Amino acid sequence: MEERQGRRIVLFPSPFQGHIRPMVQLGNLLHTRGFSITIVHTTFNSPDPFLYPHFTFHFLHENISSQSQTDIIAFLKVLNTNCVQPLTDCLTRLISDDHEYPISCLISDAGLTFTGKVANQLKLPRLVLRTGGATSLSVFAAFPFLREKGYLPIQESRLEEQVPEFPHLKVKDLPVIKTTNPEDLFELVNGMIDGTKSSAGVIFNTFQELEDPAIAAISQHFQVPIFPIGPFHKLLPAKPPTQPDQTAAIDWLDKQAPSSVIYVSFGTLAAINEQDFVEIAWGLANSKQPFLWVVRPGLVNGLDWLDLLPDGLIEDLKERGLIVKWAPQLQVLAHPSIAVFWTHNGWNSTLESICEGVPMICMPFFTDQKVNARYARDVWRVGLGFESVKLIEREEIERVIRRAMVGEEGKEIRKRVLEWKEMARVCLGENKGSSFQSLERLVSHILSI
Repeated sequence: MEERQGRRIVLFPSPFQGHIRPMVQLGNLLHTRGFSITIVHTTFNSPDPFLYPHFTFHFLHENISSQSQTDIIAFLKVLNTNCVQPLTDCLTRLISDDHEYPISCLISDAGLTFTGKVANQLKLPRLVLRTGGATSLSVFAAFPFLREKGYLPIQESRLEEQVPEFPHLKVKDLPVIKTTNPEDLFELVNGMIDGTKSSAGVIFNTFQELEDPAIAAISQHFQVPIFPIGPFHKLLPAKPPTQPDQTAAIDWLDKQAPSSVIYVSFGTLAAINEQDFVEIAWGLANSKQPFLWVVRPGLVNGLDWLDLLPDGLIEDLKERGLIVKWAPQLQVLAHPSIAVFWTHNGWNSTLESICEGVPMICMPFFTDQKVNARYARDVWRVGLGFESVKLIEREEIERVIRRAMVGEEGKEIRKRVLEWKEMARVCLGENKGSSFQSLERLVSHILSI
């Protein structure tokens, strides 16, 4: 600790909650190792500095707050354009500030493709944090090849075809997202891969045992140091929620029987249409299983919370479950009442579910969620899912819930996910754990550059 005091690391996360959280967790990890942490962030969707008094914050004036997020790729393109000069100016001030500790390196989100150019210009070493899994990154790296083979852009008639180069994936599992200009997606992915290959190292919120083949492939093809040091949240003490609106879900779970509740949450970005929302509600009601359902404002396009549901259905739902606008997910998944997690399979959610030994019902929406879901189902074999990529009907929802909650298949999945939970615990063990060793290598690597 003493020998590292006086060294500063600058972190620059992408301004989405699923990206901010792992970057802040990484900052906390590095802070425990003696580094001073500065977080540079856009004014858009910025974290509250008062929650992190041990960090120094600097905010960019990037002028992206008026951009619509309905097209995430178009939003990222604007972000990667508008932030170049503000980040350059901010880092220049930080480097020249005599009152600050010297900067060891910049760690930026892999999706912020412009940061490599800025760091090179300022002669500042740059590592990248990949907030998704290693497996999905290996698929992104193959995009030029997949285009050449005709798998991309995806055609409706080929959705169910296997992708021989990725034997576990079907064409419908390839990590794409709808955007007004498909070329923008390929440009962003190419920039992410090129920027990662030219970095001083790649940090993953994953563990070696979970994604060993992908980590090995990336290490071979990227030729940069690789640091799988996850699961981040298990390396840090959990902070229980304190506000009444944050504790409602936990208070309700405390009254439920062990392993009896299905937890339903689709992350912070996914949006569903009205028909899907109604089918999900009926499926939950008809399953007769207790549930905790997070319906955040904005989940249903153009509607405010539960307006779409008929009164009779809302009453039926409330008799069996709890519907909230937000829940403390780490505490929820760790709660003994939780039996199954119905998830969008964002990487944070997928990893957190595995770490707590909670089986999944997989319903991915876009990009790497599709890869994560397929691996959860068919490779790690810790989840069930829906084969339809369009409308999911209430009858199918009811069947899948019952398979997961009370069927023999659910018991087998629960047994396997508990085995993965144990592996996630072992990887963090001092001295011998794979993630512990990777974190030690990362600290030494940062000090060496």
